[in-house]
Amino acid sequence: MSAVGQLVFDEYGKPIIILKDQDQQKRLTGVDALKSHILAARSVASILCTSLGPKGLDKLMVSPDGDVTVTNDGATILKMMDVEHQIAKLMVQLSQSQDDEIGDGTTGVVVLAGALLEKAEHLLDKGIHPIRIADGYELAAKKAIENLDKIAEEFIVDVSDKEKLVLTAMTTLGSKIINRCHRQMAEIAVDAVMAVADLESRDVNFELIKVEGKVGGKLEDTMLVKGVVVDKDFSHPQMPKELKDVKLAILTCPFEPPKPKTKHKLEVTSVEEYQALHTYEQEQFVQMVDKVKAAGATLAICQWGFDDEANHLLLQKELPAVRWVGGPEIELIAIATSGRIVPRFEELSPDKLGTCGKVREISFGTTKDRMLVIEECPNTKAVTIFIRGGNRMIVEEAKRSIHDAICVVRNLVRNNKIVYGGGAAEVSCALAVSEEADKISTLEQYAFRAFSDALEAIPLALAENSGLSPIHTLADCKARQVAEKNPALGIDCNSRGTCDMKEQHVIETLHSKKQQILLATQLVKMILKIDDIRTPGGGEMQ
Repeated sequence: MSAVGQLVFDEYGKPIIILKDQDQQKRLTGVDALKSHILAARSVASILCTSLGPKGLDKLMVSPDGDVTVTNDGATILKMMDVEHQIAKLMVQLSQSQDDEIGDGTTGVVVLAGALLEKAEHLLDKGIHPIRIADGYELAAKKAIENLDKIAEEFIVDVSDKEKLVLTAMTTLGSKIINRCHRQMAEIAVDAVMAVADLESRDVNFELIKVEGKVGGKLEDTMLVKGVVVDKDFSHPQMPKELKDVKLAILTCPFEPPKPKTKHKLEVTSVEEYQALHTYEQEQFVQMVDKVKAAGATLAICQWGFDDEANHLLLQKELPAVRWVGGPEIELIAIATSGRIVPRFEELSPDKLGTCGKVREISFGTTKDRMLVIEECPNTKAVTIFIRGGNRMIVEEAKRSIHDAICVVRNLVRNNKIVYGGGAAEVSCALAVSEEADKISTLEQYAFRAFSDALEAIPLALAENSGLSPIHTLADCKARQVAEKNPALGIDCNSRGTCDMKEQHVIETLHSKKQQILLATQLVKMILKIDDIRTPGGGEMQ
């Protein structure tokens, strides 16, 4: 049995597949199937096209629960879209893979893939076989990447001079909703990465960067905390709001009396039995607190909760505590304070305690929301970006934007080659691919020219989104790149009066640009090789 039907054999032993519900199935083959794929992919790309660049527009999405999200991050838009067509789903995955690998360029990669498929449709209409188109695209992508390597420049990552890194992060944030405090956010992203980066092995541990957000205040109140911010407060309102020279017991065991691990029930039949049980519980609480105090801890951080009785006892014994701290936060606190996570009270000892200079509780506005800040930790590599904003939507978008900026700075630490943005790299590659097409005598020259035209879709979209005349602006940019032999000339989206992206400091990582071209080409090649769709009546494609 297969997913679609049953295998039977005739009298000569030849297999025949009997398909289920064949009368209800719709089938597209050959060029019709390819045109269906291309239409689906282009419709997805056209939605994202208007979000490209610093003047790109945002999209407002409403979830089935009524939650509103406003963003122009390509991966987020596609993730939240309700996509039915399987090829459109591939476009969503394309954007997601760019986000996972690079963290930036999620809109550009989808726009490029849509443009490549649009140009492939014109070639199919001319009667060129899809395999020849796919092969031509692959060769053209290699040529484009060669050209990127040629025009790339070395970027020196220097902890003492972070200006260039800040300018690169500002390029990423230029199209985001938070560009009102453009430079501040870029500096926070750079400082966070530099705090956790290992420049010798050229690696950045993302686990050490935590991004927290709280509604209230304004974006300018966003700050970088050299330590950990936990969205909890002290378990009792009368506990001190600030502690200094703290020794932390990091516990994953609850402040509760041990429960019998059997299926037997404990029945209390008299007042005396109840009082004996209560006395036993009290003794257990006291023992637990005494063990923590005996180890020398001045603050208990517990993954689980504890009841009011235990809470009151902690206050009496002058042991401040925090309860219901999540697993990731517990791990981060342990890393930052050089402490050990203790699963049982019996295992608690002075050498397993974490240390930090200060733990303070901060409150916000009139809502009295409270959070804990653990600062002056021995391991200064753990940092928290604490984002403020007028509403939840702004805070969430700021988190996504900061994530993109952090990813770009991380990529520069790993691979310090850069190209110039604003469509400059795409125009340069388009010219190189077009030039190569003139040297080819086979049918692939058509695919090369189509690839060159598709690369121009990104500068065209940038110009259109900036309110410029797309064709005139692109033609001028191409002519100047050829005449001046300057691959840094792009689209002046911000109306600065110069098209030289080097002067405007619009910088992108080489790795990101290469990845965009490679991922888009691979997806398009795969789509061009699918020539048969069988759709069950009213269902999705198999």
